[in-house]
Amino acid sequence: MPRRTSLVILGARGRMGQRLSRDFAQAGFSVAGFDLPLDRARLHAAVAAARFVVLAVPVAAVAEATALVAPALSEDTILMDITSVKVLPLQQMLGATTTPVVGLHPLFGPDTQAPLRVAVVPGRGDEAACAAETLLKDAGYAPFRTTASAHDQAMAYIQGLNFLTTVAYLCATPDLDLTPYLTPSFGRRMEAAAKLVGEDAALFSTLVEANPFSLEAARRFRSYLNLTASGDLELATRKAEAMLWWWRTTTSSGGP
Repeated sequence: MPRRTSLVILGARGRMGQRLSRDFAQAGFSVAGFDLPLDRARLHAAVAAARFVVLAVPVAAVAEATALVAPALSEDTILMDITSVKVLPLQQMLGATTTPVVGLHPLFGPDTQAPLRVAVVPGRGDEAACAAETLLKDAGYAPFRTTASAHDQAMAYIQGLNFLTTVAYLCATPDLDLTPYLTPSFGRRMEAAAKLVGEDAALFSTLVEANPFSLEAARRFRSYLNLTASGDLELATRKAEAMLWWWRTTTSSGGP
């Protein structure tokens, strides 16, 4: 059993907040969960005594959540967020505090079994990032170190552009009943699109707006869409084939 560590999780009733609270508690850590409506006196008392404070809140709420806990942070308390973008939340947390800050992004959902990879972005203090990595490993997660810019550039394609192009693809669908013509591959795409747009549109819209690399990714996509629309499919296909190197490397090595 790892040493007992005190954590405060703000946003503990959200799906990811519940997941983290459960995982850390099962790993033997002392977890204090808070959510709306807040008892500020109790929250500040818990934060003052905590080793880690985790903001399990939407990216739009990070600034407000940071301002809420900042007065109670001790000099060695590590403040962390778990949003899917990192540049903006880290700027907000660093700007409102003088204490250790680390950005996290769990690359899994509330119900995922494995792999439980977590991106770790140092904010203020390398020792804080190392302590966060140790905490995550003790809880059964697989942390890896990155930078805010590298993370957000990747997420601009993995999350942002995937959402934007899916929205545009559905908008471009002809006003026809396509049911008689369905193929298995198209059906799989529509299942993914139905969840992405039908259930998670608000979430991904917010992430696109908060990611400073979203427009760059959209412009890059537009340039290649124009290339394919011009009829030069051979050139575009060669380019697409070349860009599959990372996926083939990942799948051949048994990675995620």
